[in-house]
Amino acid sequence: MLEVDLRDLAAFVAVARQRNFRRAAIEQRVSASSLSQRMRDLEERLGVRLLNRTTRSVAPTEAGQRLLQRLAPALRDVADATLDVRNMRDVPSGRLRINGPEPALRLVMAPMVAPFLKRYPEIDLEIVADSSLIDIVSEGFDAGIRYEETLAQDMIAVSLGPPERYVLVAAPAFLEGRKRIKSPSELLGQPCIVTRFRSGVQLPWEFRKGKRAVKIMPTGPLTAAHPELQMRAAIDGLGFLMTFEGYAQAAIASGLLVTLLEDWLPSFPGPFLYYPGRRQRPPSLTAFIAFVKEWRKEHAAATQPAVY
Repeated sequence: MLEVDLRDLAAFVAVARQRNFRRAAIEQRVSASSLSQRMRDLEERLGVRLLNRTTRSVAPTEAGQRLLQRLAPALRDVADATLDVRNMRDVPSGRLRINGPEPALRLVMAPMVAPFLKRYPEIDLEIVADSSLIDIVSEGFDAGIRYEETLAQDMIAVSLGPPERYVLVAAPAFLEGRKRIKSPSELLGQPCIVTRFRSGVQLPWEFRKGKRAVKIMPTGPLTAAHPELQMRAAIDGLGFLMTFEGYAQAAIASGLLVTLLEDWLPSFPGPFLYYPGRRQRPPSLTAFIAFVKEWRKEHAAATQPAVY
């Protein structure tokens, strides 16, 4: 009878899904070299190649794809079975993986982490910053964080934080001698600090005043996706910047930046924690959901924390 370690099969699923040994190794908490060796050993025991490897990519072979299709649901069943047993414990424990965009993690999630883990020391929390709209189930996450407009219909969502808003800011020295901006359309052709994600997507700046909505695609001398770099550039007078109010609060309060078009930038719902309703929740996620609801009540009147 062929003996195959369940951990090797789980490792194969991670590699086949990630298509990258380094990322799969991080997920499996092993070194990339040991993971590669385990895959070679597994292929030798099965007598068939499961992965096509090049210096730049990893992809399942036809046999590997077939094995992946059968293994993925089977391993989910195994995980659900172990969760049934863990649910009998009095103290929530185990791994909790959450994915979310950086602004939500930094401005809303970050203050919760230490209090949550101090209350539940047996939970191992892993947070991954990612602004792309991934499938959290296929990527092995227990939950994700998104804003309302990008939530999938089949997910259960829990409010994670209070309403947020964007601000349009610029340095006083940059504005000196310039005509005061009175409407969003006047930003066209002006030097702006542009945000473009790693995927190549550049989002327009959106403004709303009553029933009027305006979108513009900013242009300027700097394109980046790093909030601190953008804030530094705005303070140094490189151009207009639209960013989360939580990022700019300290600079606005100190006079390093001033706000513009305040009446064109209303608040919007804060981020939501979301998770699939069709799967059994792990105890660690159940504990975090309860913690979030309690945190929201206690901090309902609090403002967003400053960024240091």
